[in-house]
Amino acid sequence: MHAFPRFSPGFLLLSFAVLVGPLPVAQAIESAVELQLVHELGADKGEQLSKLVERFNATNKGIHITVSEKSWEEGKPDLMILGSESEGKLLARRNSVKPISEIMASAGQSVRTLTVPRMMSPASLDSKGRSIALPIGLGTPVMYANKQGLVQAGIDPDKLPKTWQDWQDVMGKLRQYGYTCPYTTSEPVSTFIENVSAWHNQPYVSGKKEEISINGLMQVKHLAFMNSWVRGQYLHLFGQGNEAESQFARGNCLTLTAPSSALPTLRRQAQFDILVSPFPYHDGAYGSPQNTLADGPSMWVAAGRNPAEYKAVARFVSFWLTPESQVEWQVNAGYLPLNPAGLLVATDSRLLEEQLLANRIAVEELTHKPVTNASAASALSHAPGVRRVLGEEMDAIWADRKPPKQALDDAVTRIRSGRM
Repeated sequence: MHAFPRFSPGFLLLSFAVLVGPLPVAQAIESAVELQLVHELGADKGEQLSKLVERFNATNKGIHITVSEKSWEEGKPDLMILGSESEGKLLARRNSVKPISEIMASAGQSVRTLTVPRMMSPASLDSKGRSIALPIGLGTPVMYANKQGLVQAGIDPDKLPKTWQDWQDVMGKLRQYGYTCPYTTSEPVSTFIENVSAWHNQPYVSGKKEEISINGLMQVKHLAFMNSWVRGQYLHLFGQGNEAESQFARGNCLTLTAPSSALPTLRRQAQFDILVSPFPYHDGAYGSPQNTLADGPSMWVAAGRNPAEYKAVARFVSFWLTPESQVEWQVNAGYLPLNPAGLLVATDSRLLEEQLLANRIAVEELTHKPVTNASAASALSHAPGVRRVLGEEMDAIWADRKPPKQALDDAVTRIRSGRM
């Protein structure tokens, strides 16, 4: 594993590539280039993306990028910011993408590829470790709480719990006070299976073929514990995506587990103060907490474009990785930085300390302990259908159609056999 430089206490860099220097003058854009960028980031983060792109358009004559939130399957977009389900479908189409590393090399940009940190999803890399996409949306789960709501229920906002067992006491007080939704979660598959496994040093995959192995004692125990919260009306679920985040922001639920990148959006939407604390762990689980996982949307580039268009893409990527753009993207969109310069500028400014609170907690979780074979990220989580199957089996647990052990056993059988 690459040893990351430490720029401030407890804040380590999560990075996989450093792009060197601006585009050479000889390779300047010679004719007007129009690029279409589509995304699945949602309205608020899409607005932050548009601001970044507008600044790029204003400073790069001859290039114009349009941004829209729509399916990558509509029309023929040049750039696509996608989540795992969509990227799996994209990659299933042979020769559908142009690797970022090839684009940068052809444009005369040297890309120094480092060993990818093992807690980061390798879905944006090829089999030889070369970057095929830019992971612009990295985050990891943290716990959010409505400060005013907790205070009203008699809970000290300065002494938030660290374990799931102690959070259960908080949920009980919130329910007793009269709140109908003490807790909800965004992305339940990533949160309750992938990250709970890594956080407790339990394997998500096993064997040389990396077959899914999420039916161990810890995974069963956690889903059984969460199902007891569903039955006790502590936990309410609103879908497999980030639907829970809007429920929390509207004040309908008092606590939320969601990616660290959710904080800026939640703060713009909520009418209350938001507390952020680390992702809980189960007390007594050997070795926990271990490390969480870094994952999120990536930007992909379509194949079949001409050299001038790829040259424009290279310039946009270089622009995105400048210190100014990296800090802007961290603060406004909440995602983790992609290069040393972006982190250095951000951590040197005390003015950004509160704005980057979730990012600081995220990096502390990601680097809490050295990553093990059990706690490393796996590309299997992004394979087509895997998260959908896990979501279906988890829904069977919440509906009391299956006990947790049977549901996870069935998920393993379905995924290993390809019956998805």
